[in-house]
Amino acid sequence: MRTPDRTRHPLLWVPTGYFTMALGYVMLTSVTAIMFKNIGMDNARAAAYSSMLIFAYTAKPLFAPIVEMYRTKKFFVLCMQVLIAVGFAGAGLAMSMPHWMVLMLALFVLMSFIGATQDIASDGVYVTSLDTRTQALYCGVQSLSWNVGPIVASGFLVYLSGRLHTEVFHHDPKVFGPDWMDAWRVIFFIVAAIVIVMAAWHARVMPDGARAENTPTNLRGAGYILWDSFVTFFQKRDVWKMIAFAFLFRVSIGMLEKIGPFFMVDSAAKGGLGLSNEQLGIIYGTWGLIAVLVGSLLGGMFVAKRGLKRTLFILCCAVNIPNLTFLAMAIALPSDAWTIAAGVIIEKFFFGFGSVGYMIYLMQQLAPGKYTTTHYAFGTGLMGLCMLVTGMVSGVLQEYLGYVSYFVAVMIATIPSFLATWFAPFHHDDGMGADSGVKAAAAANDPNVNHHAA
Repeated sequence: MRTPDRTRHPLLWVPTGYFTMALGYVMLTSVTAIMFKNIGMDNARAAAYSSMLIFAYTAKPLFAPIVEMYRTKKFFVLCMQVLIAVGFAGAGLAMSMPHWMVLMLALFVLMSFIGATQDIASDGVYVTSLDTRTQALYCGVQSLSWNVGPIVASGFLVYLSGRLHTEVFHHDPKVFGPDWMDAWRVIFFIVAAIVIVMAAWHARVMPDGARAENTPTNLRGAGYILWDSFVTFFQKRDVWKMIAFAFLFRVSIGMLEKIGPFFMVDSAAKGGLGLSNEQLGIIYGTWGLIAVLVGSLLGGMFVAKRGLKRTLFILCCAVNIPNLTFLAMAIALPSDAWTIAAGVIIEKFFFGFGSVGYMIYLMQQLAPGKYTTTHYAFGTGLMGLCMLVTGMVSGVLQEYLGYVSYFVAVMIATIPSFLATWFAPFHHDDGMGADSGVKAAAAANDPNVNHHAA
């Protein structure tokens, strides 16, 4: 059993470690979409460019064994955080250079792989530095800290971009174009400063992390483990039904992830609600995310009480049916901020409530076997792939259909989710065993539940 280093108490590095992970992830995969929209990019390109940055996080199970082989996990965490800080500062500087868009996109793609590597190493420090009891004890701290990242990035920093644009640089908030680069340059420098401070802090307080059991010692060993994990994964009973569930459950959410914020800030002439960045940051990036967290906690309690098999289809309804709020807002075009906030809160609350069932299903039905951790990562990778694919096509589809017809298409896209959920197989404990409460609580606290909430 591992004994925690008393000179490096988990409260010194777990909150800051997971906050830093989330800040980088959300800035790259969600906030960049708002930035692209602000500087005048059309919805198709803004959605596609920000969505492609999800790929590295989806593919990280493929290179995780290699990261585990060299140096210490803390070494990788510190190196990646320094590189992320340099990358955001570089993106800010690139905005004043010729061909700045090409340079910035190249930096973002590179930073997505660096961020995914940071995630692998940070999770490794947590798992190998703390014993099982301590891991469970700090699970809630870990999740809460991760979710502060989206609130800071999608909430405060988006809000601040709007304030800088109008009050510091004195530009028109209703006009999208190059003038927005002044505000976003400052935002990128702020993120770089935060991450470099976190790296300096972690250099002092983060433990090195231990080598996990069965860690490969060479590339051949890593390749064998990865191949064997693939083979055993596809040998699972009804694996294609489980793959269909893992990929299709969040199709409608993937279609809303980028377009939802675009709808909020687009003008009424384009069928949007005409919110400012300040309003978007408060409504979508703050109240919406808080609603996700509350929904996740209550969803975990609901599953723990009734079991997953009895509740999975109900949870699917919770994720998909409230998407009607976006269709209703696209038709009514409300101007009252409280009405808009209510629509967002309803959709996000039920998304959080229902998504818990998705993560528990991956834990209980898809993951068990020889490589439980790796197969769970495959499941979350399929979720990421869904968000990548839907994000890439969402902007093009929305521009072709317009917002009202697009949100009708989102509701049609819920049909595969219902079918995949209805036919999802149960070959293991359905959640009513003695450890059901633990699994439901773990899913409610799993950062993956809220990775795409913003």
